[in-house]
Amino acid sequence: MTETSEIWTGKASSYDRARPTPPSALLDLLTQLIDMPHPALVVDLGSGTGLSTAIWGELAQQVIGIEPNADMRKEAVHKVEGHPYAAHIEYREGVAHQTGLPDGCADIVTAAQSFHWMEPTATLAEIARILRPGGLFAAYDYDSPPAIHWELDRLAQEGSLRLVELVRERGLAQSLKIWPKNKSLDPLRESSHFRFTREVFLHHIEQGDAARFLEMMQSSALNSQFQFTEQEIGLDRLRQAALQHIGSKPIPWYFSYRVRIGIK
Repeated sequence: MTETSEIWTGKASSYDRARPTPPSALLDLLTQLIDMPHPALVVDLGSGTGLSTAIWGELAQQVIGIEPNADMRKEAVHKVEGHPYAAHIEYREGVAHQTGLPDGCADIVTAAQSFHWMEPTATLAEIARILRPGGLFAAYDYDSPPAIHWELDRLAQEGSLRLVELVRERGLAQSLKIWPKNKSLDPLRESSHFRFTREVFLHHIEQGDAARFLEMMQSSALNSQFQFTEQEIGLDRLRQAALQHIGSKPIPWYFSYRVRIGIK
């Protein structure tokens, strides 16, 4: 995670503007599962700009975001200055497999849109170390793009596939380490660190205009790392469709979240 985190340098503000905030139902679900409405400590791994960290400020006595990228941490720290529960929120430099936290300190550990950047064996061992008995780990991701219009969905999927093809054709893949996102429950089950695992699906609605949609689509890791032309990845066609089907006024975006849960 240390090397690959550098792809986000210089992208923090754009990432924070475009990406969604996790739904409040996620917090309700995780705290109910372990019967702890106000956890003493939540640890958010790969916390980025704090979108998935600051949401815990009101519920948790303390929440610590662990993030290796300096620009992302700087954005998170800047944002939390005006947060009503800023005293509960802290950001630290670190990586998921070496948090520097004491044994059994956390009630909940999360990895939001980030577990696929982490080597699973060492990361899950670290999570198990810092979780208290009965504590909960949740790795969660949202499907992208959000459901807005079928043509946007089709063009975005085609662009993503083309992006992956270009990376492979040009031999660029070796510079990034990414683990499968859609199979992240498997390492939880196979790790032997958790007495119970399952996957849950949640839905969330946010508002956004065409400009935000295009910024979100351009904030992918591959787009951030490699410079392809708009024509190569179909962004020109996606821009035209976004202006047509979304426009300059925000409309509802429908997000689906996949939440993989392990109970220690």
